[in-house]
Amino acid sequence: MTVQHIAVIMDGNGRWAQQRGLARTKGHQEGLETAKKIVKTAADLRIPYITLYVFSTENWKRTEGEVGFLMGLIQKHLRAELAFYAANSIRVRHIGEAAALPHEIQVELADIAAKTAHYTGTTVQLAINYGGRDEIVRAVRKLSGKPLEELTEADFETLLDTAGVPPVDLVIRTGGEKRLSNFLLWQTAYAEFYSTDVLWPDFTPAHFMEALDSYAKRTRRFGGIV
Repeated sequence: MTVQHIAVIMDGNGRWAQQRGLARTKGHQEGLETAKKIVKTAADLRIPYITLYVFSTENWKRTEGEVGFLMGLIQKHLRAELAFYAANSIRVRHIGEAAALPHEIQVELADIAAKTAHYTGTTVQLAINYGGRDEIVRAVRKLSGKPLEELTEADFETLLDTAGVPPVDLVIRTGGEKRLSNFLLWQTAYAEFYSTDVLWPDFTPAHFMEALDSYAKRTRRFGGIV
């Protein structure tokens, strides 16, 4: 069974660090390295789309120090990994409310999107300051002046951050939790879910392949009968 779009909830960075007596920031650093390995694996497998839940609209509730570190880490990564994206023909897109992000990150996101737009391999969507409910509300605001009685699901999808991207086939969540946490609520309507107790920094390409193997063994009915 082919997979077009995988969404990943990268959970467990803080717990990974705490279990080792380290600062939570160390967990985020290790998690970034894991993300790079998984993106490389997805690119090697020629999976068309992978979306990473990097920073949610709820993550602003964390301590000022942790939020500041995460913003700096994101900015540094975007600037440093252009060669990696080029070598693997990876296109990078941002989803989420960019206007609320620090100006420097807005610039970096726009720059990396422009510089990778012509690549034809895997598209990586970075969900930064992203929330599924927020995305839907922002989409509704774009409907101003349009006759609602004529609105179709296909019309509405063009207003989402993920316009033009196929729906999610598989959601992978690390860290043992079994919930979406406000991630791609519209796009995951018929997605398969795979949860593992492995914390994100320990999640390897082999674990990724296990998730794909689990997905391949499932039967997707989309509300119908096979």
